[in-house]
Amino acid sequence: MYLGVDCGTQGTKVVILDPERGRVRGEGYAPHELIATADGRREQQPAWWTAAFQAAWRQALAQSGIDGRAIRAIGVSGQQHGMVVLDGAGEVIRPAKLWCDTETAAQNAELLDRLGGERGSLERLGLVLATGYTLSKLLWLRQREPEAFARIAHVLLPHDYLNYWLTGTLASEYGDASGTGYFDIRTRRWTPEVLELVAADGRLARALPPLLEAERAVGRVRPELARQLGLGDSVLVSSGGGDNMLGAIGTGNIRDGVVTMSLGTSGTLYACSARPPLQPPAPVASFCSSSNGWLPLICTMNLTGVVNQMRQLFGFDVEQFTRQAAEAEIGAGGITLLPFLSGERVPALPEASGSLLGLRPHNLTPGNLCRAALEGTTFGLRYGLDLLQEAGIRSDHIRLIGGGAKSRLWRQMVADIMDADVVCPQAGEAAALGAAIQAVWCDLHEQGEKVSLDSLCERFVVLDEHSAVSPGPEAVERYREVYRRYRQQLSIVHG
Repeated sequence: MYLGVDCGTQGTKVVILDPERGRVRGEGYAPHELIATADGRREQQPAWWTAAFQAAWRQALAQSGIDGRAIRAIGVSGQQHGMVVLDGAGEVIRPAKLWCDTETAAQNAELLDRLGGERGSLERLGLVLATGYTLSKLLWLRQREPEAFARIAHVLLPHDYLNYWLTGTLASEYGDASGTGYFDIRTRRWTPEVLELVAADGRLARALPPLLEAERAVGRVRPELARQLGLGDSVLVSSGGGDNMLGAIGTGNIRDGVVTMSLGTSGTLYACSARPPLQPPAPVASFCSSSNGWLPLICTMNLTGVVNQMRQLFGFDVEQFTRQAAEAEIGAGGITLLPFLSGERVPALPEASGSLLGLRPHNLTPGNLCRAALEGTTFGLRYGLDLLQEAGIRSDHIRLIGGGAKSRLWRQMVADIMDADVVCPQAGEAAALGAAIQAVWCDLHEQGEKVSLDSLCERFVVLDEHSAVSPGPEAVERYREVYRRYRQQLSIVHG
């Protein structure tokens, strides 16, 4: 059996994969707290992640009916871009700043300027530095909490930290490292000279972990932790990766021609590529994948959170919200929501706020506002699809994951707005499944078996044909006009 773990923003998910039966035997979930303040701070204590890991693992184990000692290997997926800093004793210095933290927007602008703007950033890193990447968090820490900064001995990402907690070994892998802002996605190497923009003495470069290829193991679970968790004596821990990289594996998106879209806390859109885009638009992050390729990606920061806030504003449950939105017409009666409640990454508006436009006495109804929330967040992803197409990504097929994918109304809206066929994988926890599949791959590699990741994905990733929807020609045409209005209003409000 193989354990896949996804440590996300809202909680930790665990799946137990049975390779002989080719299916998930058990699943578990435990929520996380969130430190959130009005100035954009978004942080979590790493101890919350390890506690959630253990709770979710015990749920999955109880559901599966297996003996915990049957687990051969563990793969860990983690939310990207987070900053976990440890002291010389390996202890966490302060709460981890998360991907959705915009408190460091000023530091990101300062660093981008020092790099020579977007052009300089592309030349140094192969991508454009964005608010939320780890680099600006380090500069923020030096400027705002110098005593904590002075204690840094190790700088890790969230999934790196969980691997360290499991094994006692410090390591990172190319995919997750791509989102730090101090990694060159073309050479797959750390860039110490960029870290020197934060601290010129070279100490941050010395604090970075060694890098691993995707199929390599970090190590084995510490004996005392294995006993605590009820695991065997020699459980392997794979390299793991960022949640988007493992989500790609969990949706079978490891070769050209497939696009994965996630409707979660954030909205993401990515496609695997055998080579990095040569001149991608600035908002496209040409990350490395966790399958030894590249994963051009865009991320919007406002998605299901915005929809849930609109739902809660009216006191609707999910069924009531869906009914209201479904009864409203395409275009929400002329209302456009620019849903930037937490700032935004794509488009790059870290200090923006949300806007409701086009309000009139006749269209100010709950149904129109509910539909505007769904449409406005989805238009942000359509904007991202336009950017990926500029980077050379072509696909008329989208694999949809995340909590929002459970809504047939939203799935159909995605198909119509993107003008593409949409289908969901059967396994709802794509990143956790991807982590488990990578654990199988790594375990076989450790045994000297050169099994391809492609063949494993073909075996374990099953699409749910009952979820499939196709674009409707009339709706596609109507949405072209509504999306055009969104882009015009976006340019008027934010330039």
